[in-house]
Amino acid sequence: MTATSDLAPRRLRDIFGNFASGLTVITSSAPEGPAGFTCQSFASLSLEPALVTFSPARTSTTWPVLREAGSFAVNILPAEHQHLAGQFARSGADKFAGVGHTASPLGNPILDNALAWIDCELQAEYDGGDHTIVVAAVRHLSARQDAEPLLFFKGRYAELAPAGRLLEAAG
Repeated sequence: MTATSDLAPRRLRDIFGNFASGLTVITSSAPEGPAGFTCQSFASLSLEPALVTFSPARTSTTWPVLREAGSFAVNILPAEHQHLAGQFARSGADKFAGVGHTASPLGNPILDNALAWIDCELQAEYDGGDHTIVVAAVRHLSARQDAEPLLFFKGRYAELAPAGRLLEAAG
């Protein structure tokens, strides 16, 4: 490996893309109707108190709507929801067109067949350069056990390898 000090955004994206991540759709109920956006930068932050963090782009037109609502749901996407990752990443379209959902205990949209969902209330925001760092308090959550996660790696969707295949490769 050759070290570089090239910190151009494209180079950063290429290098940071080596870290596989899950994909989420952050949703909320707004006076104009349900709103949401795809978010790759999500993580658990604290167990006590129960906190999560995610980072919407400063250019997001959806985050201000969710911020105003004060509560939102983090929908962790299963592998079969790759199409929803793309649908909620688009600007200017009805992102909920054809998308089944139910209301969470806080009234936020929970996408049908989400791998897991976390109902949250906004706790704090911090400057994160070209993103905003959001800290949210967890209020309700649930998960299903019968699906695999949707992953993103090196700029494309990826799947988990079956455990048997991993053991064969290691042996």
